[in-house]
Amino acid sequence: MADPARILVITFSKAAALEMKQRYFACLPPDAPHNRTLVTFGTFHAVFFQILRASYNLSGENILREEERSSLITQLLTAEIQKNEGMQRNEAGQMGINGQGMQVGQLGILSQADLKELVISVGNEISLVKNEQINLEYFYSTSCSGELFRNVYRGYAQQLKTLGKLDFDDMLVYTCELLKEREDIRAAWQKRFTHVLIDEFQDINALQYQAACMLAAPQNELYAVGDDDQSIYRFRGAKPELMQLFTKDYPDAKVYLLGDNFRCSGAITQAAGKVIAENKNRFPKDIRAVSQHGEKVHIRSFSSLQNQAGYLMEQVRRLHETGIPYVQIAVLTRTNTGGRYLAERFLEQNIPLQMKDVSRLVYDHWIAGDVFAMLRMGLGGRERKDFLRVANRPLRYIGRDALDGGVISFERLRRFYREKPWMIERIDKWEADLDLLGRMKPFAAVNFIRYGMEYGSWLRSCAIERDIPEEELSIVLDELQESARPFDTVEEWFAHIRAFREEVRRQSREGRVDNASDAVVFSTFHAAKGLEYEAVFIPDLNEDIVPHHKARGETDLEEERRLLYVGMTRAKKHLYLSFLTARYGRSQHPSRFLRVLLEK
Repeated sequence: MADPARILVITFSKAAALEMKQRYFACLPPDAPHNRTLVTFGTFHAVFFQILRASYNLSGENILREEERSSLITQLLTAEIQKNEGMQRNEAGQMGINGQGMQVGQLGILSQADLKELVISVGNEISLVKNEQINLEYFYSTSCSGELFRNVYRGYAQQLKTLGKLDFDDMLVYTCELLKEREDIRAAWQKRFTHVLIDEFQDINALQYQAACMLAAPQNELYAVGDDDQSIYRFRGAKPELMQLFTKDYPDAKVYLLGDNFRCSGAITQAAGKVIAENKNRFPKDIRAVSQHGEKVHIRSFSSLQNQAGYLMEQVRRLHETGIPYVQIAVLTRTNTGGRYLAERFLEQNIPLQMKDVSRLVYDHWIAGDVFAMLRMGLGGRERKDFLRVANRPLRYIGRDALDGGVISFERLRRFYREKPWMIERIDKWEADLDLLGRMKPFAAVNFIRYGMEYGSWLRSCAIERDIPEEELSIVLDELQESARPFDTVEEWFAHIRAFREEVRRQSREGRVDNASDAVVFSTFHAAKGLEYEAVFIPDLNEDIVPHHKARGETDLEEERRLLYVGMTRAKKHLYLSFLTARYGRSQHPSRFLRVLLEK
């Protein structure tokens, strides 16, 4: 029997470690000896910090807090952005256009919301480079240009060195290096912990696995608990294939497959099983539902977003009338912007909702800021900030020094460029376009901005310069245009946007999703992991959404399939899957993951 004092239990969050500790205590008899408390429960970071602290005399002051990390990356990104803008102004000045016209897609166009998202994305990639031990020169960033990422990464590393601090990823890297290089230290910790158990093993990365294996040696009393079908954090470095590697590294290991599903009905378990069985790199499993078979999984197609929203709201009301609390109903989407349209329709129909993991809205995107500035100008607004924002989107060669004063006049612009007839023509066309814009309904106005005013072409230039898919930018215009469709005037649309933003801010002020509040939960697949609901709706199951258009290769596709599996298995009794046949005026294809469910 193992000595409790030599057992180490590792998981990924403080909450999980505390829950496991409490469950452990609850299993013990009241008269159990005091040493029952000697079992060590902790997160990877807590355990690794303990090892580093003992060897290097570290303190909490040496650990970079998450808010410090975010602030540091933000400063570095902002500095790089400003440097790029300065280079552009110099180039523009050399071409004789007053230092203003050459901003084509540089990161300086980002809003605060977009900058915040970029900081998160770059931070994740910094973690990936460290955890995967990738040569920086060969790393391909999907967040920004390779040069920008490398500059930020090097600056971040230098700042940590200057501050004498480690981030959470460094704790892992340095612990592995220490255990590899110092046999005496490794032996001491192996003696301290003779039995190592890792929870949520499917989320482990390569360095964490190496460290765990070193700690468990030479007895190799290593225990791994996890579900490879629920590994959805590859973007953080998680490697579900390590579960299969485990049985190769430890050929004498016993494998216990827990095949009973206590959450989902038989119909949901069967449908989710068919979907995940398409993945090749997994442990084959025969998952059985403990509960009754239940009602069938509902799969519907819709010709428009409006029809899909109408159906979902009708079914939500029906379920609520049967006695299911709103808080036991969830709408799950692939991204944190995916539920925006549905959320707005729910609010319009007075169906209570609460949003989880909503870090940004389409209305906060810098593209939306451009469109709103043009619409305000179309209504007669002449504020300098709007002119500065969109004067050269698309390129009109209008310099900043031509836009003086708090209010801008087109007549003053003409006088400024009176010796350049070709500039007068551009200004005349711009004013005429804005005059037309001010007389259009919002949907037509966004369309005119996009095509008539050539803003869409300018965005394509942005996509090329930032080395990102054009569709990532065009989809924002698609969403804005669709949002504008129901409104007769720009003022009505703006009022709707203000109301929706205020509702999101109110929920943000009041905290996270509250189970005491009876409101439908809007969440992403990632944020819903580990949770369960009586009924789950998963809309927009179309190609390029699920799987996401960024998914490249079979490895990414298998992760996307696991994401859908996690979403489906959040439902206990009722599961509704839907896809569109048309979106934003273009035909759509159902997700490839639905084929096994749609086949007769």
